[in-house]
Amino acid sequence: MKNYQAIYVDGRWRTPRQKTVLEVENPATQEVMGTVPLSSAGDVAEAVRAARRGFDTWSRTPVTERLGYLSRLRDALTARHEELAHTIVAEVGAPISFARTVQAGAPLALVTSYLDLLPEFDFTERLGGSEVIKEPLGVVGAITPWNYPLFQAVAKVVPALAAGCTVVLKPAEAAPLSAYLLAEALVDAGLPRGVFNLVPGSGRGAGEALVTHPGVDVISFTGSTRTGRRVAELASGTVKRVVSELGGKSPSIVLPDADLPHAVAATVASAFANSGQTCTAWTRLLVHTSQYDEAVDLAAKTADNCVVGDPMSEQTTMGPLISHEQRQRVRSYIAEGMSDGARLVTGGPEAPTGLDTGYYVQPTVFADVRPDMSIARQEIFGPVLCILPYTDEEDAVRIANDSIYGLSGAVWSAAPERAAAIARRIHAGQIQINGTQIDLLAPFGGCKQSGNGRELGRYGLEEFLQTKAVHA
Repeated sequence: MKNYQAIYVDGRWRTPRQKTVLEVENPATQEVMGTVPLSSAGDVAEAVRAARRGFDTWSRTPVTERLGYLSRLRDALTARHEELAHTIVAEVGAPISFARTVQAGAPLALVTSYLDLLPEFDFTERLGGSEVIKEPLGVVGAITPWNYPLFQAVAKVVPALAAGCTVVLKPAEAAPLSAYLLAEALVDAGLPRGVFNLVPGSGRGAGEALVTHPGVDVISFTGSTRTGRRVAELASGTVKRVVSELGGKSPSIVLPDADLPHAVAATVASAFANSGQTCTAWTRLLVHTSQYDEAVDLAAKTADNCVVGDPMSEQTTMGPLISHEQRQRVRSYIAEGMSDGARLVTGGPEAPTGLDTGYYVQPTVFADVRPDMSIARQEIFGPVLCILPYTDEEDAVRIANDSIYGLSGAVWSAAPERAAAIARRIHAGQIQINGTQIDLLAPFGGCKQSGNGRELGRYGLEEFLQTKAVHA
């Protein structure tokens, strides 16, 4: 059990104003595995005031000094790597191997990327007779999701600090414990008072108080499109900058000349990673009609090889969903797909055999999916893959773009230039060709109802800067 009783405000751990606590459930055992306090609007206001005071000094701290703090943060996170992995397994249900490499490992790589980037970043430039200065915006309100709790926190906190901003972090209610370990690491790094503040709480309580506070200059939000609309609406009252990364329904287009087995296996892996609770998951597999039946068989076999079970087992490849509510949501979409006429190839709404405890869902593959079906249009956020046929490249692009979302996608072809031509036509913020790994220095974000703004690398840093022209 991890029972936290304090919030972190103005460089110290202190008792929140109210006594209410939030219980954190282990989704594999359905047992309470930790508690955190629920911050009130007053706690948030105090954190924002502390961040505002801290900004006056932190914004003028030389880049070399900020680099020193971030370097010590990386060391502190490295020392906590195994504890972070185990904590995320317990609060999210991610398999331990995935937690080590992705959930706890990727944040370390992200910190390193900013340590490499920051010394080379130009905060000033000359344009004619004028000087253009990029200055820190101010206080950042960071609101993070539960599916990748540490990575998303680091992706907001680190570039904000690197830019010279101060931060108030509100982690997700379902998975707030890794944020405490991040806070402890930042304390070890020796950050000055007020530069980082942690206020766990509910979305309607602490979250809305943070979004509406006039002392907050930027809101960086990752979560559902529905909540993102609410955040944008509330933030507009004080004309804050809002950086949002929201939902997705990403296509994976397999061209006829591609390595079909490899493309299908990689798409299934993407759709089922983190139990399908990944905004960038390739959940729509688009295959040419001539290869459709073969692709369906390959996807079914790959799905059937998933090992669903105890996330602490090294053999497990898929753990539970985050909560009872999320499991019910996914099950309802599976049932809806079946009633709409999609062909259930493998999986289904029933619990996996022998897993009556825990919020488990079977890895599910649907074939004969029409683009107008709900399962092809809505972000399910569970291990559900839809396979759709296309007749030619124009048809594939049309189906891929027929979505309110535009976050991610993939194109597969033996001719990379052919794949790149298709990638340019897909309305999304990020496309991977033939499974190429994501570069942490490249911009990440979406278009349409997948959000706006960018994270990672130089683009993520610039979201926390404002541009000033000095004419002399």
